Amino acid sequence: MGDRFEFEAEVIYWRGPAPFFFVPVPAEQADMIRGIAKFVTYGWGMIPVAARIGEADFTTALFPKDGTYFLPLKDAVRRKANVTVNDTVSVNMHVQARQK
Repeated sequence: MGDRFEFEAEVIYWRGPAPFFFVPVPAEQADMIRGIAKFVTYGWGMIPVAARIGEADFTTALFPKDGTYFLPLKDAVRRKANVTVNDTVSVNMHVQARQK
C-alpha cells in the first residue's frame, strides 16, 4: 500500500466556517489516497498524516473537498515554513495508520 507522497502545490486560503490555509493534494496523489482511505480514515473521510514542508514537521488530517483532499496548514506551521497564500510548496507526507 503506497502511503508516502511527495508533491508540489500552491497554498490556498479558504474562507469556510473558519478561515484557514490549505494545500490541495494534486489529482494523481488524491486518487492513490482514495484507494487506501477506507483502511486509514477515522470518520467523515478524514485521513491522518504526518507531513513536512520546509523545516516544519507536523501532524494533521486531510479532508475530502472538491474531488481532492486538503492538507490544513496551522499558523505555527506556516510561520515555521515561512509560507502564505499563493506560495508553491513541496510537501513530503506519510499517511498514518488509523488509531484503534
